[in-house]
Amino acid sequence: MTSFRTVLIESPCRLTYKSGYMVVHKEDETIKVHLSEISSVILHTLQAHVGAYLLSELAKQKISLVITNEKHNPVGQYLPIYGAHNTSKRIMEQLAWGEPVKKRVWQRVVREKIKQQAELLLDRELDEARLLLSTVSDVRSGDTTNREAHAARIYFQALFGPDFNRDIDCATNAALNYGYALLLSLVNREIVSRGYLTQRGICHRSEYNEFNFACDLMEPFRPVVDRIVDDWISDTFGPDEKRLLADLPNKLLDCRGGSYKFGSVVSLYVQDCINALCKRIPVDEIEGFSVQ
Repeated sequence: MTSFRTVLIESPCRLTYKSGYMVVHKEDETIKVHLSEISSVILHTLQAHVGAYLLSELAKQKISLVITNEKHNPVGQYLPIYGAHNTSKRIMEQLAWGEPVKKRVWQRVVREKIKQQAELLLDRELDEARLLLSTVSDVRSGDTTNREAHAARIYFQALFGPDFNRDIDCATNAALNYGYALLLSLVNREIVSRGYLTQRGICHRSEYNEFNFACDLMEPFRPVVDRIVDDWISDTFGPDEKRLLADLPNKLLDCRGGSYKFGSVVSLYVQDCINALCKRIPVDEIEGFSVQ
């Protein structure tokens, strides 16, 4: 059984815990899912009542619980307070990461993100792909010349049209925001489960952002969400499209000579970045991935 299953709760119900299972009590049926199978639970209804015993067990098993609003967009996440037995030690490690290594890891992250953007444009046979590929080598330590933003402007208009920008109200942006929120929840889970702080980023450092570190490490995976949106979302973004994006953890990627589920690749990537920041591996050994 896989431990990267996303459970969507879309109708009124009561959620409880019994003997290792999350039990979903509906009006006309009862469904049981073993916690060992679950990576995250998404509440797509405001009429779900979650028992305290279940919340406790979800935290123990490091299972993310994502809460949506009346428009079914993610607005909150429940995560364990203690993700590892030596959380205090790992937080001290995190606080001691030096600026040079943080800048080099951020350089690696941005290069991987632009490479993924270029590969998507290449798959779409768009000329801008070559321009993005040439930009990868221009990314300096800390991305001091802001190649990430430069590449993003080229990329989004090439992929979604010259009139597109991330501020307009449209189905594409609604889908992107939804997918990015789910991606953020996956990365948050990986960071917390290793005993590190999501608030302490290497590039993102906003005092108002609880997820600075997750915002850093999610960047290379955004184009995977973009690919799904470009393939399947056009004029509307409704329940069916949300289910499609909610299955993101099960999408297959090529990584380290094999085929892995998206959730597994996120886990491997987060661990590589943390190992590099702790100087357990060279920054150049942070491994990327390819979309099948």
